[in-house]
Amino acid sequence: MPAPNVSYLVFDVESVADPQLVSALRYPGEGLDGAEAVRRYRSELMEQHGSDFVPYTFQVPISVAVAKLGADFRLIDLVVLDEPEYRPHVIADHFWRGWEAYRRPTFVSFNGRGFDLPLLELAAFRFGLNLSTWFAPGAKTYDQPRNRYNASTHIDLCELLTNFGATRFTGGLNLAANLLGKPGKMDVQGDMVQDMYDAGRLREINDYCRCDVLDTYFVFLRSRVVLGQLTLAQEQAMIGETKSWLERNASAQPAYRLYLERWGDWENPWESKAAPPPGS
Repeated sequence: MPAPNVSYLVFDVESVADPQLVSALRYPGEGLDGAEAVRRYRSELMEQHGSDFVPYTFQVPISVAVAKLGADFRLIDLVVLDEPEYRPHVIADHFWRGWEAYRRPTFVSFNGRGFDLPLLELAAFRFGLNLSTWFAPGAKTYDQPRNRYNASTHIDLCELLTNFGATRFTGGLNLAANLLGKPGKMDVQGDMVQDMYDAGRLREINDYCRCDVLDTYFVFLRSRVVLGQLTLAQEQAMIGETKSWLERNASAQPAYRLYLERWGDWENPWESKAAPPPGS
């Protein structure tokens, strides 16, 4: 049975284009096979927009990593859904059913409002999943879990840092993680996922997704310091505990070994004799 003390689910999603959908909708009647249709669409996007990232409406999830946290923000576990099969319909089902099974913990993401959750909602639409708990059609709008400003069900750290899109967060999760000394983007970038998937490198994609969740977790911890829910000392202690957890599990997960190799400690300016600690 699911542990009852899971209060937060920190997650990240990786996805790829659905080749049949791209072929049917973008190039109807041309007889293009799926792989060629995706290559052509990406080329057109690059020419028009300077990026070959296919819109999420043409994509399916192929990796979802989730960190389970307690009410005290401590890491309980980090899992990849439907490993090692990574089937899109099963991934989507496990994501939404898991949220319900753990009694609707608060989702935590970085830009999940703009990409990850819409992708997973559309996957539910595509695969015929019941999301009545998430949409809560009978509830008042502000009480519905998917309401943009309902922080009890979803904390989007990008929206927190930009006051719900009032400004741009140039640098994204990579920058936020690096401000805290953590690896951020390492050997894999998001725009590499489609080519990696086409080459059969699913394990590496899921390792990348795990590392993004770790970065998101550390950004989340610092956000709790800013909001006054943790002290700086408590946050730093939890970071040390998480590093020990990674070290204990590194033999089974190559992603953790890589993350530890690139690990950096936050440089604490309050340790300088020239500056008193906050709150003193």
